[in-house]
Amino acid sequence: MGRIDQRLKELGLTLPPPWTPRGAFLPFRREGQVIFLSGQICEWDGQVTCEGPVGPGGVDIATAQAAARVCALNLLYTLRLACDGDLDRVRAVLRLGGFVNCRPGFGESPAVINDATQVFVDVFGEAGQHARTAVGVAGLPGNASVEVDAVVALAS
Repeated sequence: MGRIDQRLKELGLTLPPPWTPRGAFLPFRREGQVIFLSGQICEWDGQVTCEGPVGPGGVDIATAQAAARVCALNLLYTLRLACDGDLDRVRAVLRLGGFVNCRPGFGESPAVINDATQVFVDVFGEAGQHARTAVGVAGLPGNASVEVDAVVALAS
């Protein structure tokens, strides 16, 4: 068992079962030592775990933060595929992009995406620290509340 797999176990994190993309896209694209991970919604075993807009009258922030963690676990699953099963190859998480389905005026998107950030920092330590965007949007695939994408560098 690799160092990162051991870390996942220590944290009590389980990666999702295999899934099928909802659209005509690649789950990841590799260019040299950089992996571009397609956006992952808060879907687990074929079911969206958190639907609808976040904020007053909708999904509460704590529930949306849990959804962001699911997105991060989906990204780790895809990253493992991109690394031929060896997450120890990750040198650095370069960037996360977070999208929060919300109503106009919702200003807490960064607080929601913080939980996806925390998964990467918990799993990879300093190598998990990254640049980030967290924006509110009018809708996401499957009416998901959260979607996250990432760019990751591998060791040579």
